[in-house]
This record gives sequence, structure tokens and C-alpha cells, in this order.
Amino acid sequence: MNKTILGIIGGSGVYDIAMENARWERVISPWGEASDALRFGEIDGLPVVFLPRHGRGHVYSPSTINYRANIDCMKRAGVTDLLSLSAVGSLKAELPPGKFVLVDQFIDKTFKRESSFFGTGFVAHVPFGDPVSPLLVEAAERAMQVEEISYKCGGTLVVMEGPQFSSRAESELHRSWGASLIGMTAMPEAKLAREAEISFAQVAMVTDFDAWHPHHDVVDVGQVMQVMKSNVELAKRFVLRLAKDLQREHMPCPLGSNRSLDFAIMTAPDKRDPVLVTKLDAVAGRVLHSS
Repeated sequence: MNKTILGIIGGSGVYDIAMENARWERVISPWGEASDALRFGEIDGLPVVFLPRHGRGHVYSPSTINYRANIDCMKRAGVTDLLSLSAVGSLKAELPPGKFVLVDQFIDKTFKRESSFFGTGFVAHVPFGDPVSPLLVEAAERAMQVEEISYKCGGTLVVMEGPQFSSRAESELHRSWGASLIGMTAMPEAKLAREAEISFAQVAMVTDFDAWHPHHDVVDVGQVMQVMKSNVELAKRFVLRLAKDLQREHMPCPLGSNRSLDFAIMTAPDKRDPVLVTKLDAVAGRVLHSS
């Protein structure tokens, strides 16, 4: 059984949380440049690794983030459990600004991003029917309860390409699908984490009602930023509590996310692209070294 290493991908205000032995370190990835260096440290003895999703100073838009490099770097850092924190818009009246949601399903509408480590010369298909890891979600829920943070467990997050916000027609369409939230960054993070055999959970922090709402102004950046600032302190409290209470031994995921590549690889060993195999040394190292 492995020791737990908690990875957190999020924005400004969260990644500068107080940690012991904190240091910034650049991790080299064969998939290109990650959004930023990783911030290593410990919280109550638990190893924690932070990555600013958009880079310090918010350099990258959702479409230009190198998601593959980000997840690959987390894997190389030894992360076993990955928590994704992101700002989202609400598609339901009962999820007002300031609410936190532990997402359990996604609808991926992105189209400009590389969403897999695998491809021509090394084909793999991982299961993704249940995108989040229940043990990590349960730990996150306990932390929310202890810190008395207003949250909902469960909800479908639509991930759009952006960077523009939704039109009213799009917003009404997403509501008709039964979706709860809309954001721009959870995909392909969740898919890539599954390919990398990392337990994953998504914490969506509502900053606004999406364009559908009849009694709210059209979404604008100023409105979003104001609520985001008020969410930062809650997010910090949540992360500290989660890190303090998380089991120090990484338990196998009931869904098998830590072994998602066991039956996923399709390409015969003698047909695999050696260049791609080399790039997959961290992501697929467990199965490559055993075959």
C-alpha cells in the first residue's frame, strides 16, 4: 500500500496556503511545459503538492492550459489523490453563489484540448462511467461538514470550451439536460487523471448564476471575481481540514481508478510507438514495467 500524497490543482489564494517545508520546484515533463512550477510541502505531516492551473498571475486561458503536462507532473511528483478546485456557474436556483459542489458527473463539450495521453501507436481506452473516486469524495465531504461549509454532494458539471461565457440559449439547453453547473477547466483534467491512475475528485465553487437566471445580470468577470475572493477563505479552510484528516495510507479505489490501465491497452507490444512509450513512463509505468 502506498503512502498518500495529496495533489491540488486550483487558483490563486489556494496554492499559497501555509505549509511546512514549502518550496516551489519545476518538474520536467515530456508533454511540454506545465502551467507553473509545483509547490511541495506538508500539512500536518501529509505530503501535499499544489499546482496553479492557470499559472501564477493567471497566464493561461482554459483552452491554452497544457493539461497533459499538468497531470503528468502530478504523477511524477508521486500524487495518489488529486483534488481539482474550480470556479463554476450555477444552472440551478438551489445552487447559489458561494455554494460548493462535490461533482460526480461531467458532460465534456471541449474541443480544442488534448484529452488523452494515448493515441496512434499506443491505443488505450480507460473506463470513465464513474469519473470521481468515492473515497476521496467521502473525505472531502467530511471536511466540508467539519468546517461547516455550505455544500452539495453530487451534481453534473458541463465543461465548455470558453473563454466566453454562455449565451442564454446555451444556458437553457444545459439546464434542459439536467446539468447542475457549468465551467471551463475540469476537462480533460478528470480524464487524464483516470489514465494516470490517480484518484480524482472535483470541488466546484459556485461564483454566479449562469445566463439563464431571469433576475440576475449577465455574467461578467467583475461579478465572478468578487465571489471568488469570498470563496478563497472557505477553500483554504477546506483544504487544511482535508489534509489533516485524510488517511495517510492510500486505499485502493473501489472503482479501480488506481488500476484503470489493467485492461485498457489495446496495442500489441511489438506495435507500440517507442517514442510514445517513452513519454508514458510516468503515466503508464506500472503496466509498462510489468509487461
